[in-house]
Parts: sequence; structure tokens; C-alpha cells
Amino acid sequence: MGPGPVMVDLAGPALAAEERELLAHPAVGGVLLFGRNYVDRGQLAALVAEIKSVRRPPLLVAVDHEGGRVQRFRHGFTALPPAAALGALWRREPARARRLAEAAGRIAGEELRAVGIGLDFAPVLDLGRHAGGVIGDRAFAADPEAVALLAGDFLRGLRGAGVEGVAKHFPGHGGVTADSHRELPEDRRAFAELALADLVPFERLAAHGLAAVMTAHVRYPAVDDAPATFSRRWIGGVLRGRLGFQGAVVSDDLSMAAAAWAGDAAARARAAVAAGCDLVIVANDREAQWAAARALEGHADPAARLRLARLHGHPVRPWTGDREAARAALAALVEAPELELDG
Repeated sequence: MGPGPVMVDLAGPALAAEERELLAHPAVGGVLLFGRNYVDRGQLAALVAEIKSVRRPPLLVAVDHEGGRVQRFRHGFTALPPAAALGALWRREPARARRLAEAAGRIAGEELRAVGIGLDFAPVLDLGRHAGGVIGDRAFAADPEAVALLAGDFLRGLRGAGVEGVAKHFPGHGGVTADSHRELPEDRRAFAELALADLVPFERLAAHGLAAVMTAHVRYPAVDDAPATFSRRWIGGVLRGRLGFQGAVVSDDLSMAAAAWAGDAAARARAAVAAGCDLVIVANDREAQWAAARALEGHADPAARLRLARLHGHPVRPWTGDREAARAALAALVEAPELELDG
């Protein structure tokens, strides 16, 4: 039995009996971890091993490990700078910024792989258009070419360490300031404008074997009335058709307020999969997770399962970088907030 199309989360640092029952459901394909699931590295490694023991082949285990304010595990892990700090460095020393972006991915990947995690919901490909928006310093830059290069370097580092990355949030969350956790953002730009800016990083990385993309709960009315997560036009027509993307498509969390556009939990899960999502995240709502799993029970898409099976990680490649020097340089960016906002 291959991975199912639903990714769920856990309540705490240990796997409860009722959670084990949920993970055994055939529609469940993975677990998304949060800070509440972490005590220390030993505990985390044991938890991940227990999650993987529930099913064969094992469930995917993922985390949001971008750096900056979105890094779920802190103590015992290297603190990574926000993407914007690397973007600001790019404007001064582009070659050094690229080396550090790869180093950040490599170090993150090594530390995640050491505890058994093979999937990182990073990097962010959204353009940094609004310093005060929901994306803010999670974006590398406003320049799509810089974003493509730095994100590609981060992904190279991750993959070299044996971890797969998920680029987000397609087709671009950077043009809105509203938070999709609380409401449905709307980006009213024409497709031509999006294609020349926000889509560029996705197009560049898709051409180089990008393994997975996360969708945005954002509506682009000039293109489709449906938010991107629920849009066949965006996922099938643009992402797979125009951009030629062949990897896995993962929804953003369907428990977010913006996803209510599609209805209740079961309707959201069905709509996202019908639009072309291979994996749907349902977090922080156990009832909704069961509803999504039941709604998608029996769903069989061999191509989607193959794409998801490829997200379990890679063989580790040698790295000639100086880890301690890289950690020191990254720490300097963490401690230099002016880099995040400059430019």
C-alpha cells in the first residue's frame, strides 16, 4: 500500500493510541510535525521512528524548517536566518549569499535527516513585495531571479543531505498582505504580470527537477474564481502544463480559514485532490482529519502515489563546505536584523 493523500499532525511529543489508529488509515500518507512535538533530539528521533513503524512503506514525516520565524525545532538545532537576510546579502555579495543559502539547506538537511525527517516544507518562492505582509521576511527577495537562485541553492543543500524540499506557495503569495490563516487573500493582477514575476522561480526550479510544490490558498480572479489550491486551471493548466512540473503537489493546510471557500473538511479534501493535489494537509483539527481521510478512502491515483513515494529523501552526497564556518556566518545573519529589511 502506497502513501495516501492526507497528511495529519500530532498533539504532543508522544504518539497517542488514537493517533496511531489515524495513521493506520489507508488514506493517510504522512505526518507534519510542529514545535509542540519536540522536546529534544533523542525524543524526536524516537517519535519519528515510531511514526514510521506504523505502516509499510513508512509514512512521510515533514516539518516547516525555513529559518527565521518559521523553524519549528530550536534547541539542539542550528538557528537559520530568515530568507530575507540571505536576499539582502545577495544585493551586496551575491556569490557569498549563494554559498550560504546552500550551506543553510545542507545544515538543515543534515540535522533533520539525523532524526529521521526526510521532507522539509521549504524554501519559500514567494516574492518579497510587502515587508509587512504575511510572507514578509520569509521571502528571499522581490527579484524573481534572485529568489530562483537562492531557493535553488537551499534545495541543493537539502538534497545533498538526503532531504527533499517543497517549494511554496504556488503560484505566489507575495502579492497579497492578507493572511490565509484568517481570510481568503485575493490577488487581482493579470496572468501576464504574474507570469513575468511570481511564476518565474517556480518555472526555473521546475526545469531543474523540483520534486514538490505547495499551493497557495489565494484567489487570482483574473485567472480563475477558485483559489489556487482548488483550481484545475492553476495546477493542471499552468503548473503541470505551462511550466512542465512533474513533481508532487501538496496543498497548504486545509484547516486554514481561506480553505473554507471549498466547504467543510471533506469537501475541501475532495476539491483539492480533484484540482490536482497529490497530498492535502489537515492540521490542528482531529475531527477534520478523520473527515478528510474518510472522504478520500479508496482514492487511488498510481501516478500521485509514485510522486509521493519519491519524497522520502535521497542518498547523501559529499559536501566540501566548512560546517563550522558556515554556522558562524549564518549565526551572524540571524543576529543582524538590519539585513532582513534593507532594500
